[in-house]
Amino acid sequence: MTSLSFLPVAPWPILFLLAGLAAALIWWPAGRRERTETGGARGRRSAVVLLLLLAATRPALPGTDVRVDASSVDVYFVVDTTTSSMARDYAGSEPRLAGMRTDLKGVAAQLPGARFTVLSFDLDTTTRLPLTSDATALYAAADTLRPETSRWSRGSSVTVARTDLVAALQRGQATHPDRARLVFYLGDGEQTAETEPQPFEIPGGLVNGGAVLGYGTAAGGPMATTGNLSEGDVVDPSTGKPAISTIDEKQLAQIADQLGVPYLHRQSDDAGQAIVDAVHLTQLGSVSGAEQIELGGRTELYWVLLLAVALVGAWELGLVIASLTSLAALKRRTALGRTALGRTALGRPRLGRTRLGRPPTRRQAGAGRRPRGTPSDPSPGSTGHTQLETSSSTGGGGSA
Repeated sequence: MTSLSFLPVAPWPILFLLAGLAAALIWWPAGRRERTETGGARGRRSAVVLLLLLAATRPALPGTDVRVDASSVDVYFVVDTTTSSMARDYAGSEPRLAGMRTDLKGVAAQLPGARFTVLSFDLDTTTRLPLTSDATALYAAADTLRPETSRWSRGSSVTVARTDLVAALQRGQATHPDRARLVFYLGDGEQTAETEPQPFEIPGGLVNGGAVLGYGTAAGGPMATTGNLSEGDVVDPSTGKPAISTIDEKQLAQIADQLGVPYLHRQSDDAGQAIVDAVHLTQLGSVSGAEQIELGGRTELYWVLLLAVALVGAWELGLVIASLTSLAALKRRTALGRTALGRTALGRPRLGRTRLGRPPTRRQAGAGRRPRGTPSDPSPGSTGHTQLETSSSTGGGGSA
């Protein structure tokens, strides 16, 4: 009989708490705009929250049983990704980072069934891969390791990763005290910070073995610029020539002594064999002899739920775009209407009114009349004829 199984990505109480907070933000929003949203919009967002909650539980159907290698070893890689990791003096003229990537994969191949984590450091420390037994994930993390941006490089310490490494080791010891913990430090030992490096001291009992792996040569090599569109090498501002990075094996040997592990200078790829051969476990025996165990297979279903989330999200995005388009069209129509109204108002004659809306004065009203005494064209029955006639009749009376 088939039945669903669950492997939640977080404890159940945390998942339900996050879902409850999301629902509260959807149905009891704080902003005025959010309070006016329709029930349909809130329903879609609630569906997204529910689907994400179900996906986080990682539901699955029983699958085919598989046999895998298992060993009680946790491997902690600490990788230098400063600008000097791009110096071209590994295996001839390859970048040092290329050698580090190769050795990460080689060690993983030599320790089947182990769990791996990757921490990289430059100006600060970053966890590139949390503890996992998935070797494919480790290979992907190795391939995607990138150095810091050379333009923003301001110097770094070779021991800056100590605090994060100690925290990771302590978590591993607390959750799986019976597992061996191996630490592999990969770098060139070049201290570029202005201050001296802090001791790379690890509390006792946290490290059961490992190695410090050094990359580079005493002659050094130029470093390619990273993180921008320009090409070429990093330039030394004091000389105007390509800057040269060299390995500091004395510093690396000191770190190895503080960790209690051997130091190896890496110059070529040997599939990690020499690295594992140099590992000497303390307190927990040998790292070899991984056994095979049978695990029940699972057919994961979370991807179906995430696909549904994507569909609902696309629906919501389409509605938002349509709303914005309608709003823009409404604004254009309103602007056009106001423009047409303004033009009509400008072309309308102002009748019976002067500026400021006052009635015209008598002087303004008579501005178009003919001044007194101005002659005009004579016409039949005009005043000019009347005056002539009157003058004649007056003269005739005088003669009499």
